Amino acid sequence: MKLSYNIVYSNRKKVSISVERDRRVIVRAPKSFSKEQLKEIVEEKKLWLYDKINYTAKFPVVFAKEFVTGESILFLGKNYKLEIVKENIRSLRFDNKKYYLSKDNRSRANKIFKNWYKRKAKELLLPKIKYYSDTLGVDYNKIQIREMKYRWASCTNKNNLVFNWRIIKAPMFVIEYLIVHELAHLLESNHTDNFWNLVKIQIPNYLKAKEWLKINGNVLESSF
Repeated sequence: MKLSYNIVYSNRKKVSISVERDRRVIVRAPKSFSKEQLKEIVEEKKLWLYDKINYTAKFPVVFAKEFVTGESILFLGKNYKLEIVKENIRSLRFDNKKYYLSKDNRSRANKIFKNWYKRKAKELLLPKIKYYSDTLGVDYNKIQIREMKYRWASCTNKNNLVFNWRIIKAPMFVIEYLIVHELAHLLESNHTDNFWNLVKIQIPNYLKAKEWLKINGNVLESSF
């Protein structure tokens, strides 16, 4: 069976191979490596890659939300119950104990929750980004909070920071790790030892955050 993969060249020093959440194989390599050299490296890792691609625990099925009373919906790492009410609520009400959604809005619940998450992401992320950028002594250009298909966050070559709105479902220590991770790229473009030291100084438990994402990432990508 032929193994397909994408090559991403950069100013890195070593080759790394990863299996993304959509099962794509990404080969990140220094610019000095030829496609033939990379093909040999991938061939050597082929059995390991097939195991990763077919490891069902990494790609569990997440069922779509039904938006019914009693359903649990994630926010900042905790599940809160949804209550469908007769009251005319324009959008969504949240009292830190429960969500309240008007019965008349159930057909639009997916969109309502998505918009609510985006507002909360902007409200909570922006002060944190400002705090950690000041602490690290870095400047960024723009901040975007939007839909990202296969990434939690990124730092562009124009120093723009992009965050997936879905991360607002994660605990705050995970969100802070993702923020620091991208800000650290403004000082160190590759995942060098120096890069991880920068992250560790700001987020001592960053390995715990990485593990949380590895285990729970599929939950953040649920139906809305």
